[in-house]
Amino acid sequence: METLAVAFTLFLIIDPLGNIPIFLSVLQPVAAARRRFVLLRELMIALVLMLLFLWLGPGLLHALKLSPEAVSISGGLILLIIAIRMIFPSRGGIMADDGSDGEPLIVPLATPLFAGPSILATLVLLSESTPERNVDWTVAILLAWAASALILSAGSVLYRLLGHRGLKAVERLMGMLLISIAVQMLLDGVRMALSH
Repeated sequence: METLAVAFTLFLIIDPLGNIPIFLSVLQPVAAARRRFVLLRELMIALVLMLLFLWLGPGLLHALKLSPEAVSISGGLILLIIAIRMIFPSRGGIMADDGSDGEPLIVPLATPLFAGPSILATLVLLSESTPERNVDWTVAILLAWAASALILSAGSVLYRLLGHRGLKAVERLMGMLLISIAVQMLLDGVRMALSH
């Protein structure tokens, strides 16, 4: 049951519905025949990144001499900022125009849009706090990834169905849920720091 709860949290952090307009915009210059291939490639890269951070993240933490409390608090702050942006999006949008044409590679679709800093920090925290459950967290990643990949693959259909306003409404609702998760992460980090 906890695996499903983690999968749902990861799904909220990925925010596939909120990312649909950005993904469609970034993929617009790509030839129609290659769009599905490029999308799948970027989704696979994002999956590999998430699995790497889950399994190798704690080693990276120890190498950088970062405590789990620091990761929990920083992850909560990043999550809080992303949730606030979901509820109150800026006029310019998340992505700035870098003037580049052609196919995206790793940036911006695989990361930071899909596997962003907040989800990577969350995965490192999960692995650091309960390393014996990494197999469960891998299942949670796969579930969240599969659900998000399905939504993004059907992005153009959903965009036509829900429209820009409908997608924004759903994204804001997801943002409200994400704020609660972010605050809980912050409280857990502060509680851990004070208990030492």
